[in-house]
Amino acid sequence: MKLRKSREYKRGRIEIIPMIDVMFFLLATFMLASLSMQNLHSLPVNLPQGHAAPIQAKKPITLTITADSKIYLNKTPVTLDTLTATLQAMLPGPDASIIVAADSSAPNGITVQSMLKARAAGAQHFLIAVKHVD
Repeated sequence: MKLRKSREYKRGRIEIIPMIDVMFFLLATFMLASLSMQNLHSLPVNLPQGHAAPIQAKKPITLTITADSKIYLNKTPVTLDTLTATLQAMLPGPDASIIVAADSSAPNGITVQSMLKARAAGAQHFLIAVKHVD
């Protein structure tokens, strides 16, 4: 006669489906929490101020944009139409640095258009000039 054990031991197993459900719930919760923490409105900041180390450029060319949208290349007045031709004559080589000194109240559109024209002239490296804040 064969005796049966009074209790059969089953091997335990980890159910993965409930664990996946919990992980998706946590993922959705963290995503919604991070979205609510973001401020989607722009903040009024004075961009030209900041902390930056002085840069020693070999032969820098300064692109200056004033508050009334006037553009200067090394104190020479230019327009958006003449910027590319004037800058091509001034560039010493392909690795020349252009220092962009834009007034804090200058329109961003003029600044970006000036940088795009400078890139079309062959400028590759742009350095943004900022006012040092203590």
